[in-house]
Amino acid sequence: MIEILREIGMIARALDSISNIEFKEFDLTKGQYLYLVRICENPGIIQEKLAEMIKVDRTTAARAIKKLDMNGFIEKKEDPHNKKIKKLFPTDKGERVNPFIKRENEYSNTIALEGLSEGEIENLSGLLQRVRKNIEVDWEFVKKGNKRNY
Repeated sequence: MIEILREIGMIARALDSISNIEFKEFDLTKGQYLYLVRICENPGIIQEKLAEMIKVDRTTAARAIKKLDMNGFIEKKEDPHNKKIKKLFPTDKGERVNPFIKRENEYSNTIALEGLSEGEIENLSGLLQRVRKNIEVDWEFVKKGNKRNY
C-alpha cells in the first residue's frame, strides 16, 4: 500500500517546522501564524469557526488565540447583539506581519510545486481536496465523541 498520508504528514510537518523557525522573530510559534492569517482573512470570525477552519479542537485554538491576544496580534471584541460571543480581529501589529506570512506561503507553494505542470497542479489540488473532504467526515464524527470502527 502506498503511504500517501505519511507523505502528506511529512510535508506538513516540514513546512510547519520551517514556518515556526522563520516566524520566531515575530514571536509567532507553534502554528500561531495559521490562526493569525485566518483572522486577517476573516476579521470578526468567532473562535469556534476558526478552530473548525483550521481543523483543531477548541482547547488548542483557545491556547493559540490567547497567546496571539497577549502578544498584541489580535483583539477580541464583544458582539453588540450577544455579549457571550467574542469576535476576533487583527490588530495593526497583526496586519503588519500578515504580508510576510503570505509571502512565505507563496514561496513554499512555489517550491513544493516546482517541476509540476499546470495540469498536474490542478489534478493534485482536486485530489487533495477530495482526500480532505473524506477525512472531514471522520473528523466531525470523532469530534462529536464517536469512535470509528476499523
